[in-house]
Amino acid sequence: MKLSRRSVLAGAGAIGAGAFTFYYAGWTAADAAAERQPLRIPPLIDARKEGNAVALRVQAGATEFFPGRASASLGYSGSYLGPSIRIYQGDNVEIAVTNMLKEETTVHWHGLLIPAELDGGPHQIIVPGDTWRPRLPIHQPAATLFYHSHVHGRTGAQVYSGLAGLLLVTDEAERALALPSEYGVDDLPVVIQDRQFEDGLMVLPQGMMTVMQGRRGNTILANGTPNATARVPNQLVRLRLVNGSNARIYDLSFSDKRAFHWIASEGGLLDRPMSVRSLTLAPGERVEVLVDFANGQAVSLKTAPDTNMPMMMGPLAQARNFTKELLGSQGETVLEFDPIGGPGSSAKIPEHLVERSRVNPSKASTRRSFVLGMGMGGGMMGGRTGAGGSMVINGRPFDVNRIDEKVRLGDTEIWEVSGEMMSHPFHIHGVQFELRRNGSKPSLRDTGARDTVLVREPVELLVHFNQPAEKAPFMYHCHILEHEDNGMMGQFRTI
Repeated sequence: MKLSRRSVLAGAGAIGAGAFTFYYAGWTAADAAAERQPLRIPPLIDARKEGNAVALRVQAGATEFFPGRASASLGYSGSYLGPSIRIYQGDNVEIAVTNMLKEETTVHWHGLLIPAELDGGPHQIIVPGDTWRPRLPIHQPAATLFYHSHVHGRTGAQVYSGLAGLLLVTDEAERALALPSEYGVDDLPVVIQDRQFEDGLMVLPQGMMTVMQGRRGNTILANGTPNATARVPNQLVRLRLVNGSNARIYDLSFSDKRAFHWIASEGGLLDRPMSVRSLTLAPGERVEVLVDFANGQAVSLKTAPDTNMPMMMGPLAQARNFTKELLGSQGETVLEFDPIGGPGSSAKIPEHLVERSRVNPSKASTRRSFVLGMGMGGGMMGGRTGAGGSMVINGRPFDVNRIDEKVRLGDTEIWEVSGEMMSHPFHIHGVQFELRRNGSKPSLRDTGARDTVLVREPVELLVHFNQPAEKAPFMYHCHILEHEDNGMMGQFRTI
């Protein structure tokens, strides 16, 4: 099926420097969609080995997601996505970002706890030809973080086209646990995205439905690889799962219904491993899990259909049903695993991981309320929505010249957040928070330090503000990127 309005991200003029290909002998363009492809592993840059001076180029290129079909794309020091950058607690890392595009961009260090002027949000614009050189102080514990474009109004298009990568923070406590740690072998980064392909070419969906529900696609990519297969050792393997989609939510489980162990949330390692059979990932969320492949049997990581779309009536409801049909009614394969060497030996999973400091709710000095609203022509559902199709928080679309909230540096606050018409992944820059629902302690699925959470019914966030935001503000927003681009974002300063 074809989307009605789109831009094709392909063309002869786009094929040039920075291209990489997923071509393997014996494949043809006609059968590429049915063929499995080896999982691409992003290059690893170890910041310490580089003297804590890392260079990234923001560039255009062409990517053969399917053999012989080159799609125009964007990437960091490559044609699609960027390298994984390993950084160390206690270091100061300079990352020089040179913009080789013909448009403005930014690079946001999603999940990194740093002062707001280094955060890479809409206020840290990099114009074409310029280089931005933030020196990032790394104080937080080991975690899987996410860097991506955050230029207001173009975040969705730039991230969709490929501007995203991983920051891997490590510390002594993590290394002492002897977790799987050989990058690309038993420690695998997996950036999960959905993209729209037509005749083997990646296209950029456009139109009102794209604004309302976010850009979605008919093909799941793992690290930019469609139909991906990972060869893994027949032992315990660590997966760093990152939802890099613009809008899609993934409900992940294995095809044989096996249990696996959740060991880290966005803020880092949990107190102890948690045995689960499924995990939900909203855009911007990350988890780390341990999976035992000792039985030597091939298995698939699957996702259930994503039904998170706006409540609508009439023609819009028909369009919504069209989109659900486009996405499919059955579960989809995210990544297949092919263990090497037949049955092996099971590794012991640690009983304890780290001692985590927690936010004390009795220390909360202020309570604030935030409603994420979707407006169309004066408001669709009678709630706190805006007019003219805008996306809003507390009835107001984003204004880069307006500071929405002021918080005291060092304070703890309770932010109550809810969403209208659909579930929204809510992200706050420069902080970590803990979750409560109905005033209760977090459930097992809500445990751990977070920076992004999926909300619809009200959820309470216990937020501690320990990063300065005087020279520039921090953002808070919906991480459905088209909602963010169209106004579902606010900003705060510290005083």
